[in-house]
Amino acid sequence: MAKKESRYHIILLRHAESEGNAQGYFQGQGDFPLTERGRKQAHALAARWKTEKRKFDHVIASPLMRTRDTAEIVANALDLPVEFDPIWMERHNGKVTGMKHEEGRKLLPIPHFRTPYDIFAGDGEGDWQLFLRAGEALHQLLLRPPGRYLIVSHGAILNTTMKAIVGVTPHANYQGPQFRFGNTAFATLTYIPDSHRWYIEGLNDRNHWRKEK
Repeated sequence: MAKKESRYHIILLRHAESEGNAQGYFQGQGDFPLTERGRKQAHALAARWKTEKRKFDHVIASPLMRTRDTAEIVANALDLPVEFDPIWMERHNGKVTGMKHEEGRKLLPIPHFRTPYDIFAGDGEGDWQLFLRAGEALHQLLLRPPGRYLIVSHGAILNTTMKAIVGVTPHANYQGPQFRFGNTAFATLTYIPDSHRWYIEGLNDRNHWRKEK
C-alpha cells in the first residue's frame, strides 16, 4: 500500500503580466486581462513544469481574469482542473482601484505616516486587514489534506502570506521585510504538520523567463 502523504508541498505563484501591470494601473480587485507578453510568460512556465514533470494534486486560483488565465494556461498543460477561491484575490485597493498610478496619488496622496491598521484608499484593505485575510487563506489551505498544491494569486497577498508563514506582522509605513514576486515568479514551500516546521525552498523563481531583470 502506498504511504499516505504527510507533508504539504506548496507553490505560491503570481500571475503573468497583465494590462494593468504594463500600463501602470492600481489593479487590486479590478479585472485586467493578460498582455501578450503575459500569455507568453505563462506558456513558458507551463512548458518548464511539463519538462520537469512537475506534479500537483490541486490548483487553486484567484478568480480575477489575470490569475484565472494564468492558472488555466498552466493547468491545461499539466492536465489539471482549477478551483477558484476569492480568498486569494488581490488587496482591495479602495477608491483608487482601476486608476492610473498618477491619478490615484493625486486623489489620495500618500500620508506622511500610516499605521498597519489604517484603511487603504478610503474603503480598501489596510495592511492589517490584508494580513488577517492572508492568514485565513493559509489556514483554510492547511485544513485540507496534505498534498501538492499550486496557488495562483497576486503580489500583495502572496507577499503577506509569506509574512504570515515566517511570523512577520505588518509594519508602519509598509516598512520591514518584503518578499518579491515578479510576473509568473513563484515561491516553493514545504510544511510538515507533525512538527509545525516550514521549509522555504525557493523565492521569486522565474528561470523560465529571463527576458527581463
